[in-house]
Amino acid sequence: MRIVLAVVAAALLSASAEAAQEARIDTSMGTIVIALDADKAPATVANFVRYAKEGHFNGTLIYRVEAGYVLQMGSFGADRKWRETHKPIALETASGLSNLRGAVAMAREDKPTNSATAEFFINLADTNAHALDAKPAAAPNTTGYAVFGHVTAGMDVVDAIAAVAVGHTKGPFPGKEPIKPIVIKKITIAVVPDAPRAAPAAVGAPDATAAPAADPAAPAQ
Repeated sequence: MRIVLAVVAAALLSASAEAAQEARIDTSMGTIVIALDADKAPATVANFVRYAKEGHFNGTLIYRVEAGYVLQMGSFGADRKWRETHKPIALETASGLSNLRGAVAMAREDKPTNSATAEFFINLADTNAHALDAKPAAAPNTTGYAVFGHVTAGMDVVDAIAAVAVGHTKGPFPGKEPIKPIVIKKITIAVVPDAPRAAPAAVGAPDATAAPAADPAAPAQ
C-alpha cells in the first residue's frame, strides 16, 4: 500500500510540475521569458494564455515606456490600430503576488474590477509595489493590479527597452511611445516542468505619499 501511495504521490507531483508554464516574448530588441504563476493567479494566467495562443499579441507594439516604472503592451498593432479583445476578466489581486521589479501584471481601466482584457505591463522597480499592489485594508480583489508572472530571463532586454528614446505625440500614451517602434514578433506558451515557481512576497501597507507617474490603465478603445 505504501508503494502504491508513493507512486500516486509522485504522479501528482509530476503532473503539478508539468503544469508549470512560461511565456516567451520575442521582440524586435530581444527575447523576454516570463514564468506564469497559475497556482496563485489562475484566472489571469488563463486569460493571458488564451490571447497568446490565439496570436493576439503577435505583431503588436510595446506602446508605453516609462523608465523606472513600466513597459506596457497588449493590443496596439504595428499598423497602429487596436485589436478586438474578449470580455474583461475579474480582478485577481488577493494572490500574495507583488508588483516588484520584473513582475508582470494586467493593466486595466480606472474601474478596478472586471476591466482588464489583454493589456499587460512589466514592472521596472521595486518601489512601484506600494502604489500598484492591493491595499491591505480593502476587500479582496477590489484594488491594485493583478500580477500573474515574473521575468526569469531577458531582464537585460527589458532594461534596454526602458532606455529607448520616446516621444510620439499620438497613440495610447502620448510622449511615452518609443520613437523607433518596438514590435512583439510573437508570444509563445510552453510547458516547463522545472520552471521557477517562486515569486516576490507581497509588501506591507502602501506609502500614502508615494504615487506612480500614471496608472498603467488600459486606454479606452
